[in-house]
Amino acid sequence: MTPELLKRLSDARARSDALFKLVSPEAIYDRPIPERHRLIFYVGHLEAFDWNLLRDWALGAKSSQPDFDRLFAFGIDPMDGASSDDRPSDYPPVDAVQDYARIIRLTLDQKLEKLVQARARTSSGIALELLLGVAVEHRLMHVETLAYMLHQLPYQKKVRGKSIPAAATAPVVAAMVDIPAGTTMLGLARSADAFAWDNEYEAHSVPVPAFAIDRFMVTNRQYLAFVVAGGYADRRFWGEADWDWKETRAIAHPVFWKRAGNEWRYRSMFEEVPLPLNWPVYVAHAEASAYARWACKSLPTETEWQRAAYGTQDAGSRTYPWGSEPPDPERCNSNLLHWDPCPVNALPRGQSAFGVQGMLGNGWEWTDTPFAPFQGFSPFPFYRGYSTNFFDGKHFVLKGGSPRTASCFLRPTFRNWFQPRYQYVYAGFRCVRR
Repeated sequence: MTPELLKRLSDARARSDALFKLVSPEAIYDRPIPERHRLIFYVGHLEAFDWNLLRDWALGAKSSQPDFDRLFAFGIDPMDGASSDDRPSDYPPVDAVQDYARIIRLTLDQKLEKLVQARARTSSGIALELLLGVAVEHRLMHVETLAYMLHQLPYQKKVRGKSIPAAATAPVVAAMVDIPAGTTMLGLARSADAFAWDNEYEAHSVPVPAFAIDRFMVTNRQYLAFVVAGGYADRRFWGEADWDWKETRAIAHPVFWKRAGNEWRYRSMFEEVPLPLNWPVYVAHAEASAYARWACKSLPTETEWQRAAYGTQDAGSRTYPWGSEPPDPERCNSNLLHWDPCPVNALPRGQSAFGVQGMLGNGWEWTDTPFAPFQGFSPFPFYRGYSTNFFDGKHFVLKGGSPRTASCFLRPTFRNWFQPRYQYVYAGFRCVRR
């Protein structure tokens, strides 16, 4: 297993390297999203995280550049709309950061290879497979974060990549699917022989009353009706904090949209296009909640979403919404194959046992469940703040995955989370009626 994980680490590095190659040299110190660090930070952070984790908990090695280890140690989560206050002058020259990253990789590869060949225990006694799993998935999380950051970078500051146009589909017919009362499984048993983050434990069964859920994610066309109806100007649909956020920032539409005269356009990764009406709309939780109120519906809870995605009519549970086959392009738009979403009705082979479509890939889906620990939660001793720092009632669970989500995150137990007034994630939603 460990050699396979070393290969996965190498593959994840290749994915992050490919993203940095899209950034024009003059833009490497830019900050495309106010709540995030400048791009140069992530050049150092991905390697510093691996080094700090594996040096301390696997190798027992000494650092040769402790100042860089500290500077690039911690990323930033968007908290209450606060902007990062770092400056370009806070960082070394890009060549020095790249040299640091190169040396870290070389050092880690040499030391990890020796550890694996000797079949030695880690310096901390924690399984190397667990530590490498954290390193791999942490990097792949940042690959998605970097993608949506680069999405907000001006086109002239990016090296143009290749966009694959989404296949044309028939118009989306809005409909709801009845989900009978039953139970759903959340979490993972600690006895399971699989990697998981600390917030994914423990496994437990939850009763779920009957409800109806949208067959498809809410589309740009449906959301446009809310915008045209004056939804952003009607306080009835917005929570107090959400309204203040919207008014303070003069937000009047999704961040991926752009008004051009009488036309709405969409800011795809490498070009502006006419608003694709059948694509899922990407919005903040605050915007999704306002739409749901306008439509006289609600956002699903985590348990409702889980049951609609993985449950079956006979009270069973599936590995994926469609069954046990691993994800592929005919069932879900994921694994970094595309830069943008596809129509919500483009992949009917990926539907759940209840006939709900598109629940994996194509866009994370907001739930109305605050991010909180399951009973029996215990933080990783080597990464105590990964989950616990966000058990604050101010972050909401997302499920599903986006076009830029690696396949490893499509497991039923994985939980994503963000604060409700953050527009930049590849996140949409569907509604429920109880």
